Amino acid sequence: MIKWHLFERHFCPLNLFFDVQKERLSLDVKLKLRKIFLEPFKCVHIYHQFGDYLIPKLFGSSGVRAIVNVALTPVLVAKIGLAIVTFSKADKILVGRDTRVSGLMIENALVSSFLAGGAKVNCLGVVPTPVLAYLTKELKAQVGVMITASHNPPQYNGIKIFNDEGVAYDEESQNKIERIVENEEFKFADWQKIADASAIDESGLYAKMVLKTVKLNKKWRVIVDPGCGATCFLAPTSLRRLGCKVTALNAQPDGFFPSRISEPNAESLTSLSKIVRNFKADIGIAYDGDGDRVAFIDDNGCFVDFDRILAAYAAHVVKRNSGGTVVTNVEASMCVEKMVETFDGEVVRARVGDVYVAESMKRHNALFGGEPCGAWIHPQVHYCPDGILSSALLLKALEDEDKELAEFVSGIPKYYTLRENVACENKTKYEVMKKVEERLTFHFPSHIRVSKVDGVRLSVEEGWVLARASGTEPLIRLTVEGESLKAAKEIMEKSLVLVKGLVEDVRK
Repeated sequence: MIKWHLFERHFCPLNLFFDVQKERLSLDVKLKLRKIFLEPFKCVHIYHQFGDYLIPKLFGSSGVRAIVNVALTPVLVAKIGLAIVTFSKADKILVGRDTRVSGLMIENALVSSFLAGGAKVNCLGVVPTPVLAYLTKELKAQVGVMITASHNPPQYNGIKIFNDEGVAYDEESQNKIERIVENEEFKFADWQKIADASAIDESGLYAKMVLKTVKLNKKWRVIVDPGCGATCFLAPTSLRRLGCKVTALNAQPDGFFPSRISEPNAESLTSLSKIVRNFKADIGIAYDGDGDRVAFIDDNGCFVDFDRILAAYAAHVVKRNSGGTVVTNVEASMCVEKMVETFDGEVVRARVGDVYVAESMKRHNALFGGEPCGAWIHPQVHYCPDGILSSALLLKALEDEDKELAEFVSGIPKYYTLRENVACENKTKYEVMKKVEERLTFHFPSHIRVSKVDGVRLSVEEGWVLARASGTEPLIRLTVEGESLKAAKEIMEKSLVLVKGLVEDVRK
C-alpha cells in the first residue's frame, strides 16, 4: 500500500511523497507514476487518479510545489518559465530564491526560459518572498518569480508568481499558464531580441521601507531564529536598525535546514523557547524558509498560539483605526471575531491560502489580513504575507499598548478545536459535499451564519463547524471549534452523524 503524506495545513499541489520504507515499488509502477507527474498533467482542471488517490494539477493556491527531480525537474521548470513569459508578455522579470540546495538549478532553468521568451531578467539571489514581491512593484518589473517551497521540507521546491503590483497570481492567471504548459503553446523571441540576465542587490530598498514604516522607542531584547532560511541576513539586520538588541541563532543560510524544520511551530521552536527564557529576552521571533510566515515566543518563553496572536494584533489595528475590516480564512478561530467586533470591526472569511486572503482584502478594502499560520498581510505596504514586517509591526503594537507579549495575548479567549476525517470515495466526495451544504443548516436550525467560500462553515451559538473535501485524499474533513470542550464534542458528534449518513446514502 502506498502511503501519502501532506505537509501543509491547506492543500498545495504535488505536496506529496511516497513512503517506501516498508516495501519497494516495482520499476513499472515507478515509471507510471513518473509519467503521471511529468507529462505534464494532461488534464488541467481534472485530477489524475491512481488507485484510490487523486494527483492534483500543476498549480495550487501557493503556486507550484513538488519534490525536486521527481516531479519538479528542470525540464518542467523551463516549460513553466516559457509559459509565464508567453502569458505575461513581460519585458522585465525579477527572480528570487530561498536557501534550498535546488534553488540555483531551478533559477538557471527559469532564467533560460525567460530569456528565450524575450524578457530581461534581474536575479536578486537569496531573498525572502515578501522582498521579491515588494521589489517587483518598486523596480517596475512586470513579473516577479520566487523559487521556494516556503515551510516545506528541503527536498521540495516550488515557483510562486507575482504581478506588477507585487500581488501573487490568482487562480485564473495560473490556470492560463497551466494551459500553455499543457498545450506547449510557447512563444519564442527572435534571436536578435534575446535580452540579458544580471544579478542585482536591491534588498536595501526593502530594509529602508521597514525603517520608514516602523519607529520603535524601546530597546527590545530579541532572540531571532531564521531557521537557516531566506531571512538569515535581512531579519537580524532590520531588527538591529530598528534599535533592538538582537541575538540571532540559526542565522546561516543552509538549504538542508539542519537546525529545525522550516515550519516554525510549537514543536520546532522548543530550543528558541528555552533560549528566550534563559536570556530573559522580551520576545523570540522565528521565520519559515522564505520569510512569509512568522511565529512568536513570549517573554515567559512560551510559544504564542497562531490564532490568538492573529486576533490580538487584528484587534489592535481595528481599535487604532476606530473600526474597519479584517480578513482571515475559514479555518481561523472565532476568537478573531470576538476581538475585532469588540472594537466595532468586521471580519470577512476567505478561502484557505494567502492569495485568496489578499484578493478578499482588496475587494473589501481591509485594514489587515492574515491566516493562523503566521502569514500576515499589511496592505498599507503591500499584499504579500511578510514575516519581517509583521514582527516589526507587532513590536510597535506592544509599545503602543505598553504591554509585553504575554500580556498582549492574555485577554484573547481560548477555545477548543476538534478535527475528524470521514472516509469518502474520490468519485463521490464532491456529490456528498453538495448534500452537506444543503443539509447542514437543517441539522443546526439555530445557526447564526453560513459561509460557502471554502467548503461549508456554519456558525452556531457556542462554536462552529467546517466541512471541506480533501483535495488529495478520499476524505471529507471536519473541523469544529467550541467555547467549551463539551460544546465542541456535541457539534462534532452531530456533524459526524450527518456526514457519515450522507456518505452511506450516496454510496447506495
